[in-house]
Amino acid sequence: MASFREERDTFGPINVPSDKLWGAQTQRSLQNFDIGGERERMPEPIIRAFGVLKKCAAKVNMEYGLDQSIGKAIMQAAQEVAEGKLNDHFPLVVWQTGSGTQSNMNANEVISNRAAEIMGHKRGEKSVHPNDHVNKSQSSNDTFPTEDESSSALKRIILLFMGCGGVMHIAAAMEINSRLIPELKNLHSALHSKSVEFKDIVKIGRTHTQDATPLTLGQEFSGYATQASSSSTAALFFSFFYIISRVKYGIDRVSGTLPRMYQLAQGGTAVGTGLNTKKGFDVKIAAAVAEETKLPFVTAENKFEALAAHDAFVETSGALNTIAASLMKIANDIRFLGSGPRCGLGELILPENEPGSSIMPGKVNPTQCEALTMVCAQVMGNHVAITVGGSNGHFELNVFKPLMASALLHSIRLVSDASASFVKNCVKGIQANKDRISKLLHESLMLVTSLNPKIGYDNAAAVAKKAHKEGSSLKEAALNLGMLTEEEFESLVVPEKMIAPSD
Repeated sequence: MASFREERDTFGPINVPSDKLWGAQTQRSLQNFDIGGERERMPEPIIRAFGVLKKCAAKVNMEYGLDQSIGKAIMQAAQEVAEGKLNDHFPLVVWQTGSGTQSNMNANEVISNRAAEIMGHKRGEKSVHPNDHVNKSQSSNDTFPTEDESSSALKRIILLFMGCGGVMHIAAAMEINSRLIPELKNLHSALHSKSVEFKDIVKIGRTHTQDATPLTLGQEFSGYATQASSSSTAALFFSFFYIISRVKYGIDRVSGTLPRMYQLAQGGTAVGTGLNTKKGFDVKIAAAVAEETKLPFVTAENKFEALAAHDAFVETSGALNTIAASLMKIANDIRFLGSGPRCGLGELILPENEPGSSIMPGKVNPTQCEALTMVCAQVMGNHVAITVGGSNGHFELNVFKPLMASALLHSIRLVSDASASFVKNCVKGIQANKDRISKLLHESLMLVTSLNPKIGYDNAAAVAKKAHKEGSSLKEAALNLGMLTEEEFESLVVPEKMIAPSD
């Protein structure tokens, strides 16, 4: 049978599993917010960010009088949290108080009990106190200073809200820098490699899902201007689909949000005034976090804004939403161009990774494209939730913090992982079906566009309509109508000359 120990908070005693480091407030949250189960737990990056923040707080608090032995034990315990070694002791779900108080106390309790063990004391004795020591100079709503380490029960009143503005920003910034941007750069590089590989393959373009004028497959994958040439190897001048630019601009967009994400609310405490901290604490803890993470965190310019609103999260989610829209378009273009293998467009040959059907033998599906588009849909949904959350900063506190943090980290993780999978299992293995591309190119009626300067729009339209109605070639229709000589037609209708402006 499981054994328990007694822990206490301002509500009184409660039994906690003996093998767990959490305390009374975490146990109460487990009982009061049984919503969603294991899969709805607070994201690991948030837990690790708590470790970073609490370690840095202890470091700075020792400068302001926190007992050195207690401070060092807290730093060691917090480091274990930051390294993910104590993840099993963080059982709480996202769906809790909107300020995330219970998760903040979960971190305080785990670190206090672990620090007590490091110092040779027992769990639950509060020789290292979760509020007075681990949470020192951080957000609480008591009415007395907490510098006296033998503080009364009143001074250990339950926190109103976590330093969530800190851990939210730390977790998001770390994930963006360590996971999201590297994977988007990898995707950009892979698509760019394909644009170079395909630069000489001239194909038909499509607008409104109908035939349009030619371009190169490299242009279709590139999307940004580099150099124009009138030769058949015309370098990447113009693209209908903006594939590479979409990813490049996506990286730029999400990078552009980081200056706001690097601003920490820590030091504002309950409503932004900095009650129960010392002057300079906010600047020092931001500097400590910057040193710990190697990222340029600073104290927020205005603590009232930092606590009452989370516009930086809405902004960053907006960048991810834009990236999701771009990736949705890219994935759809690639899977449509790869449709077939015999009865679709079939211009691209996509990697065959696994069987595609339990009933149709030999069928292979564009599964990586499908997975990426589903990820994009989820990111768009997350953005709606984050937008609603961001709009609900009532008075001095936004109380949608856990939702916003969880949803943004979910989006970052999904886009990062899906981009990596898409590169590895799809983009790198894409091949051009040159025969199919050539066949469709030369069957297109829209090559008639090159005749406009010579015979005019109306006459060119008559040639196209006649060819379409009779099932003949453009050349046959033009000659039958007496619009051009064969020599003139051959000199004008050259797909390789239609992929860039003329000299």
